[in-house]
Formats: sequence, C-alpha cells, structure tokens
Amino acid sequence: MTRPIGDKTIVIVDDEWNSPIVKSVLRRLEEEGWRTSVVVPEGRYITGDDFEMAALYAIEEENPDGVILDVRFGEHKEERFKGLSILQKIVERYPKLPVLMFTQYVQGPDRETAVRSALKWDAAVDFIDKLASPEEVVLRLRRMIGTTPQTIPVGDRITLDTKTKILYINSGDERVPINDIQGMKFDIFEELAVTWYRSPGELVPFNRLQRYSEGEDPRASLRVRIREIKDAIGKAMGIRFGASDLIINVRDQGYRLIPPTG
Repeated sequence: MTRPIGDKTIVIVDDEWNSPIVKSVLRRLEEEGWRTSVVVPEGRYITGDDFEMAALYAIEEENPDGVILDVRFGEHKEERFKGLSILQKIVERYPKLPVLMFTQYVQGPDRETAVRSALKWDAAVDFIDKLASPEEVVLRLRRMIGTTPQTIPVGDRITLDTKTKILYINSGDERVPINDIQGMKFDIFEELAVTWYRSPGELVPFNRLQRYSEGEDPRASLRVRIREIKDAIGKAMGIRFGASDLIINVRDQGYRLIPPTG
C-alpha cells in the first residue's frame, strides 16, 4: 500500500468501534489530516481473540504510525483485560510502535492492575481515560509519535507558530506578535516548546541549546539569551518572570519550560 508522504495512519482496536465516543475520536483524527483504520472482525459471535487476530493483521497490512487500543473487550470477566494481552502481542512484534490505551479504570485496583501489566514491557505505551476529549487523544498521540503541529499553545497566553517563526501573546481574541524574539532567540524557545509539547516536564540539555549561542563561552551566552527571552515575553504580558518561572535552569543539566498559568 502506497501512502502519501507525511500521512499518518492510526489503527483503532475497540469492540465499541461504533460508539459515539470512538466516532468522535475518529472525526477529530481525520480533521487533523490523519488516516484511520478501524479493526472490525468478521463473524456473528466475535470474541476478544477475534479482535487480537484482526488487530495484528491490520498492523501488518497498514504499517501504522500508532495504535489506539481499548483495555476491555466484552462484558465477560475473563476478557476484562483482554486489551493487555493484545498489547503484549503487539509489543512482541512491533516494539517501537506507539500504543495509546483506552481505559475506563481511572481509579481503584483495576487501574493499578492495568498499569502494572503494561509497564513490564519497555515500549511506547500510554494510558488515557476513554472519556477524555478527542482533542486530548490527538494531543497524546502527537506526543507519542513525535509530530509537532504548526502552532503550539504554551499555556493560555503564549502561542508559537513554527511555520512563520513568530511568537505571539494571546490577548482576548487577538494574537500580538513579540517582535523582540527572532532568530536564535526564537530557535531557543522553539526547541523548549516542542520538547514540552511532546513530553511535558522533559528537560532540554545544554548541548541541544548551545548551538544557538555564540562566543567563547556558549553556556554563558545561552544564559543571557534565555534571560532576554523571559524579559521580552514578560514585558509583552505585563509581568516579570523570576528564576523559577517560564524557563528554569536545571543546574549542570539544561533548561525546562514551564508554561505560565493565570
């Protein structure tokens, strides 16, 4: 099968594939320009084993960029965690394939059972509440797969446009550009923002940021540019960021972005 360059394919494995919840996720994925492939086994009486075989076949045929997999299949007690056995088969055959698990076990001992069972495999596996918004599902998939949208919201007040290379402050219904952040300063903030978008809380090491610095002491130069970035954004927002705000220096390691709140 030939796929367009840049096209993303997501395989969905869920016995409630025709439910409003799953349909809303499918619509949102397709609105994002992603192709979806829903696993629907043939037969009158379909079991979790049927979904397992159909899922593995679909993954082999589609070569997807990610999988959405439900934890629970059917109402029988023995299939309460059938999705985890399907996950095990997927990980054994495709260890690098990102899998986002739909779960209704957001609390209680069943949740702990599901999480512990998944964590024993060293793979790109994450859990999300099945009642989460379609936007959150897409966001989580983007982070797992490693794709980045053209615009990245950094908290409620800041928006970064990776195409136009402009950083904006959101003021009501308007976006006001911060003209002081261009060139290397924009590149530094973009590196921090993209890393945060894909994995909130992840640190960006010095060696990835120092390439945007100049002079004999690149780390000192980077420190100056970080301060200038924080001052420019703070000025546009009408506040002043301290050492523990927005961009934090983690001693001897790198920097971490923390979106402003309020």
